[in-house]
Amino acid sequence: MGLVVLIVGLVVFLGSHLFITRRDARAGAIAQLGLNGYRALFSVVSIIGLALIVWGYSEYRAHEWIAVWTPPVFMRHITITLMLLASIVIVAAFIPSHIKTALKHPMLVAVKTWALAHLLVRGDLGSILLFGSFLAWGVFARIAAKRRGDNGPGVAPRSWRNDVTVVVFGVALFVALGLYFHPYVIGVKVFGR
Repeated sequence: MGLVVLIVGLVVFLGSHLFITRRDARAGAIAQLGLNGYRALFSVVSIIGLALIVWGYSEYRAHEWIAVWTPPVFMRHITITLMLLASIVIVAAFIPSHIKTALKHPMLVAVKTWALAHLLVRGDLGSILLFGSFLAWGVFARIAAKRRGDNGPGVAPRSWRNDVTVVVFGVALFVALGLYFHPYVIGVKVFGR
């Protein structure tokens, strides 16, 4: 049952995010619902999808674990390094900086990095579906953005101060996720044995 709920959640969440890449359909929805109505509906659908993903994945992990392959132990170190980069990049999505300008779409880069990092260390079916779906969506969304001419933020700020801020807050986010979120919410230790 958990695997089915996970798949439904992925379809709902990623389906709503794929919808916004179709700019003509999105514009029609905004015209019909109004901008605030569209945003409210998008938010509700996204939250429902995310809740189903979390619930389905937790049920799957607890009751339906299906091993597909066993990742090599050294992949763990690669994953931790990639997650440090993903944490910095996700902070860059919210702060104007040279990093944000260079990456063009840092949120998509962060999602793809997060998904790839977890695919390297998770060899079970549910994880492959979860992280593989997010990786595929991230690749598709970036291609769609490029095709419509969305090149991200224009010019980087003159100062490098924001870049330092991005790195400092990104490292802090990485440490917080590794020390507190991942072991206590997900149930998997990141640091140490």
